[in-house]
Amino acid sequence: MPRPKAKKKRKPIRYKNLTITLTARQKRSLERFAKSRRTTPLKLIKKAIRPLLENYADLEVNVNKEKVDQLNLFERE
Repeated sequence: MPRPKAKKKRKPIRYKNLTITLTARQKRSLERFAKSRRTTPLKLIKKAIRPLLENYADLEVNVNKEKVDQLNLFERE
């Protein structure tokens, strides 16, 4: 009788901490809004920023540090 195949181990997901600062009024507002939606403030924040986090993970960022001339008075055509 053949042995059942062992499941492959999943690669562990690495998490990073992120700290934000809120005023007391913002925190109270966030907690009450989350409570009205029957969820936690953390899940509410994650749901709100998920589209931004998912869509731009593989985006390459090009930063140009060229000087931009404010006045084009002496530009030759």
